[in-house]
Amino acid sequence: MRILLLGSGGREHALAWKINESVWTNPLYIAPGNAGTVQCGKNISLDITDFDAIGKFCISEKIEMIVVGPEEPLVNGLYDHFKASDDLQKIYFIGPSKNGAQLEGSKAFAKAFMKRHNIPTARHQEFDSSNFEEGVHYVKEHALPVVLKADGLAAGKGVIICHTSVEAVSEFELMIQKAKFGEASRKVVVEEFLNGIELSVFVLTDGKNYLLLPEAKDYKRIGEGDTGLNTGGMGAVSPVPFATPGFMHKVEERIIKPTIAGLHEEGIDYKGFLFFGLINVNGEPFVIEYNCRMGDPEAEVVIPRLETDLVGLFVAATQQELDTVKLRVDERSSVTVMAVSHGYPGNYEKGFEITGLKKDAGKETFIFHAGTKQIEGKILTNGGRVLSVSSYGKNISEAADRSLKILDGIDFEGIYYRTDIGYEFKSQISRNV
Repeated sequence: MRILLLGSGGREHALAWKINESVWTNPLYIAPGNAGTVQCGKNISLDITDFDAIGKFCISEKIEMIVVGPEEPLVNGLYDHFKASDDLQKIYFIGPSKNGAQLEGSKAFAKAFMKRHNIPTARHQEFDSSNFEEGVHYVKEHALPVVLKADGLAAGKGVIICHTSVEAVSEFELMIQKAKFGEASRKVVVEEFLNGIELSVFVLTDGKNYLLLPEAKDYKRIGEGDTGLNTGGMGAVSPVPFATPGFMHKVEERIIKPTIAGLHEEGIDYKGFLFFGLINVNGEPFVIEYNCRMGDPEAEVVIPRLETDLVGLFVAATQQELDTVKLRVDERSSVTVMAVSHGYPGNYEKGFEITGLKKDAGKETFIFHAGTKQIEGKILTNGGRVLSVSSYGKNISEAADRSLKILDGIDFEGIYYRTDIGYEFKSQISRNV
């Protein structure tokens, strides 16, 4: 099967690696890919927002399946573009329709969906320029801390937790009146702060049935002990020790099943990954957010644990036959640690050579590229999050140690990574770097 994978991050390298393992795959193209994905297929220079160019490539190369990694093309309607074309509509498409992708593309849409289907989430109100003054009063009187969320996509930066009323009103004004996050914050969702511990749960769905994938927990803060600025993710672990069978039963019954049933009832076309950003509040699960794709860096610990042929699962999803297949999962723990550029998540420089990548990591460890490029045989940094190292282990501590051992041999100017990923689930990490 001729397959095109869209995206260029660590998530896409993990997907490319798994897709390339499939007996179905021949060949795999990745657009635009990175210096790591060339090990799995052929990188193609395509802009993932240029729908016409993507369509022309699919026609010229007789693509039979397209897998969309990041959210932007989905929120902007790539699925709908394909289904409206006589030449493209028969291509198997892994990713939701534009309507389905609004679960991530609009916080207000997601909240309204959850309300219609009685899915537990934080209490909230929505405001824009038309009711700005009412919003200011609401924010002033709200219990603290209070959470402000830009309604649209804001590259993972559109959520602010405010601990004082002055801060909350100031941020509220910046978001709506000053477009702090561009068009994404023209509408703001103000919601109560839920105190608990977060985790990420994933399903592959055909819009009617679903397969529950391994759960994960990622680490957003730049600093050790979850301190400092938020990032796109500094690492992740899977499985999550507190995601017990009892807790996950609540997640399925109260959140996953009503969500999938809601998609089906509302006629929303959805064939692909659905990400549930959850919080465990005293043993009770609540939805913080939906994402319409796999997480990153969560994909780098979830995908390695999948033993079932991923492309076979994709085919079943496109045929609405996921109820006929079984998912096999590696029982070992998996930990990924992300290496980032100096200055990230603020300003950083690119173009530094990366060394140590050819070191034999063995069968227990994978190096997934994110912000990298290859020029004249050299692999260079090309982003804030540069690469991640994922390892198996009999427990989280062992898996984390393996990843850190490999990272200890990788270098580029300004390299930084956290040494404490998974810290709350183990007594200690034995290495210091």
